[in-house]
Amino acid sequence: MPKIFVSQPVPEPVLDFMREYAEVEVFPWKHREMTVAEVESAVRKADYLYCMHTIPITRSVVEANPDLLGYGVAFLREDLHDIEAIAEYGIPTLFAAEPTPPADPSTWDDNGWGLNPRATADLLVTHVLSAAYRFVESDRYCRERRFFQEMTMDLMGQGCTGKTVALYGFGKVARQAAKRFKALDMRVIYTKRTRLSPEEEAAYGVEWREDPDDLFREGDYVCLLTNAEPANLKMVTARHFELMKPTAYFFNVSRGRLIDEEALIAALQDGKIAGAGLDVFLSEPPKVIEPYVPEAFVAMPNVSLTPHNGGATYRSRTAQCMAIAKAIVDDIQLRAADVELAEASSERV
Repeated sequence: MPKIFVSQPVPEPVLDFMREYAEVEVFPWKHREMTVAEVESAVRKADYLYCMHTIPITRSVVEANPDLLGYGVAFLREDLHDIEAIAEYGIPTLFAAEPTPPADPSTWDDNGWGLNPRATADLLVTHVLSAAYRFVESDRYCRERRFFQEMTMDLMGQGCTGKTVALYGFGKVARQAAKRFKALDMRVIYTKRTRLSPEEEAAYGVEWREDPDDLFREGDYVCLLTNAEPANLKMVTARHFELMKPTAYFFNVSRGRLIDEEALIAALQDGKIAGAGLDVFLSEPPKVIEPYVPEAFVAMPNVSLTPHNGGATYRSRTAQCMAIAKAIVDDIQLRAADVELAEASSERV
């Protein structure tokens, strides 16, 4: 049987599926990524490398096993994968198939389409709710003090009702988040390169802002939801944090490299904004191979932190991972069929 090396623990149903067709070895640690050296070592004894999103495929990884049968990936990234080296050695990249989207996004079903945007939107709303009701601080308060004054003034929050959420970007995640924020009786404003139609704005209950600066001026909770493109690197700067209310919070579930992280830290430390919620950080691939959370954020009680975990529900993660597994298994079955055909042809001769 061929050997598949999986770059990090994934849901057990995915592993069970691959075990029907191959020997499967899994990188055992859940708290960190593989290093380049570890990936090199893994591919030397494997036929397939099952890659999660941020696992690097460098030239050294490619050259560690130029006879590898394939890389199973969700997609290729020029900033993380050496596409030239992969092509030079002719190693196949086996892409996860996207579930077919329904014509009407409002009818997203359970076949895998829309699960990750929904889960990421839920996480964003959780960050906002945590800030609105100071949930993380309240948990720490109870753990450290062990007793409290009922209806204490120590943990007063802004709440959600009547507050303004500003969505910078209005793609798959923002569309799901807008529905949830409206259900919390919040006012939702947004900006994007192409404005929604009046019918769409009415359906989502959102208000357009042509100037993105207005989001920072008006928002009680400002959420960054734009794509990670070269033109967007460090698009949110100290100037934007200066525009925000001192009672406002900033949230990023998009990519850490889209903001000036040092400027955000300074704005928080100087009390220019009330707090933040972060699922992504500058110190992630491709900037560094081993991600870490800056100590400055860890030290701040008014910042909620999650480890780039936006799609972390069993259904969403299993659907994502199963798609990569199926791409690898399809290749295994295709190669097996070719061998059978060649053997049959040889017997006839």
